[in-house]
Amino acid sequence: MSQFQKNLALWLVISLLMIMLFNMMSQRGGDQKKINYTELLGNIESGQVTKVVIQGSQISGTLEDGTKFLTTAPPDMQLIPELKDKGVTIEAKPVDDQGFWFTLLVSWGPILLLIGVWIFFMRQMQSGGGKAMSFGKSKAKLLTDTQGLVTFKDVAGVDEAKQELEEVVEFLKDPKKFTRLGGRIPKGVLLVGAPGTGKTLLARSVAGEAGVPFFTISGSDFVEMFVGVGASRVRDLFLQGKKNAPCIIFIDEIDAVGRHRGAGLGGGHDEREQTLNQLLVEMDGFESNEGVILVAATNRPDVLDPALLRPGRFDRQVVVPRPDIKGRSRILQVHSRKVPMGEDVNLDAIAKGTPGFSGADLANLINEAALLAARSNKTQVDNCDFEAAKDKVLMGAERRSMVITEDEKKVTAYHEAGHALVSVLTTGSDPVHKVSIIPRGRALGVTMYLPAEEKYNETEIGLNIKICALLGGRIAEEMTFESVTSGASNDLERVSAIARKMVCEWGMSEKMGPLTFGEKEGGEVFLGRDMGHMKNYSESTAVDIDNEIRRIVQENYQKTKKLLSEHHPQLKDLAEALLERETLDGPEVTKIVFPNAEVPAPVVTEVSEGAETVEPAVDETVVDSSSEARDPDA
Repeated sequence: MSQFQKNLALWLVISLLMIMLFNMMSQRGGDQKKINYTELLGNIESGQVTKVVIQGSQISGTLEDGTKFLTTAPPDMQLIPELKDKGVTIEAKPVDDQGFWFTLLVSWGPILLLIGVWIFFMRQMQSGGGKAMSFGKSKAKLLTDTQGLVTFKDVAGVDEAKQELEEVVEFLKDPKKFTRLGGRIPKGVLLVGAPGTGKTLLARSVAGEAGVPFFTISGSDFVEMFVGVGASRVRDLFLQGKKNAPCIIFIDEIDAVGRHRGAGLGGGHDEREQTLNQLLVEMDGFESNEGVILVAATNRPDVLDPALLRPGRFDRQVVVPRPDIKGRSRILQVHSRKVPMGEDVNLDAIAKGTPGFSGADLANLINEAALLAARSNKTQVDNCDFEAAKDKVLMGAERRSMVITEDEKKVTAYHEAGHALVSVLTTGSDPVHKVSIIPRGRALGVTMYLPAEEKYNETEIGLNIKICALLGGRIAEEMTFESVTSGASNDLERVSAIARKMVCEWGMSEKMGPLTFGEKEGGEVFLGRDMGHMKNYSESTAVDIDNEIRRIVQENYQKTKKLLSEHHPQLKDLAEALLERETLDGPEVTKIVFPNAEVPAPVVTEVSEGAETVEPAVDETVVDSSSEARDPDA
């Protein structure tokens, strides 16, 4: 029964009670004079009674003067003949308990009505369950085979994570295969990965493959306003699991309830900590939960309590990484099953052009391409739709309605031409894929690079080349116009960040040596968020760090300025071509810079920005956007 039907039924009951009460009140006569039976006989003898109503032992009637009376009569066989002799109108009614029910309704009706209304509002206000007073019941849902069945065939790009979970499923199907050698079933599996990498999809595939009861719940469903409700729900959840063992319990976003205890300003959170304590006990306490496997997912493993991560609770921590080129190709094949593709679409080429994309990004890319094709009334999705979708996902939609003066457009053209020219002339730089001065998102112009291969480490030479390419736009403005603009603010921020990491984190300064400066986990004011880097070096060292950062930037600045000065005609040709055509691809840029040389074929022509790099001394994968955008809001 839906909530609307429940509300309608309640109000109908209230309305019927009010109507019944009104009818009973209306049926009551006016004021009646109570007399004894002797007075009634005297009135009958004197002829004063004109009408009587006999209802069991009760007799009511009307006198000649209009007075109404009421009395109770004993059994008297002579009464009716005497009334007939006097010509009194006689009316008989059947005996009922109207008076009793009326009295009961009047006395108890309002109280019962108030109780019913109170229960109704309690059910509306509470969020802990479907019935009143069920705060402590678990809100976990039991997935069945008919609810969007997903199997391992629908998951691609995370082969190692699938293998770990396939072993869990195989254990549930044939436990003797593992226990005969002394092994035991894992109690918990923690899926760790960046947002969009497919953690929840993996858990759903486990439900489809296991063939055992699968309970799913979110971490936020445990925590409520009242202290102790979350712990009660944890107990109820594992109680349901024991009744359906062997089974799998999946908790999504477990960091909502599993955060480090006692951290943060003002102490901890009583309700969340009690819930976490109960979860720890249920997973590995005195009572064993054999056959109940807990699978959890989070993208913030750094904030989880250490007691939750130890073996015996989460025996396995499965990392769900961003997919590589082969994984992206398989993911595209999975998501494009229901999309009619044109003959010119090459999913392998699209996979090469989307480094750093997660599974959700690739699904969104295919969806955007399908929407663009449908907008053009096409019957299938062509390669041009994928190209337009990639540009939209990476840079935002085109803002052709944006009014830009000719001077600003010229500045943007020279700025982007400076980026592109430095990259083309520098050996070891990522190839230029596309240069555009069409406003997209917050950028007035953009230069997109195509990494020749996916990088997982950066060299000192490569970082210096990247700094030179970033400074190319600012220097091109200086050489062409009388003053610089604020459009290079994003470039300068990235230049400063790269130079600081080279000195403080990666030990790429001869003067400072192979040391790191500054501790990342300086002050966990709010868990998982650092208020700032702890300064673990002296003031004189801070001055040396600033000088080294300035030296790296200035040396690359002078190198880039010399390079653009020597090739100023090519800079002018690129800017004029951009002003004329607004967008240039990689081969066109190379043709303008080297007009007399044969243009080499690009490695991949259907690719775009977004090189994925794992920086040295960094634990997590960092996606390094390769577009150089001029920010008009700087």
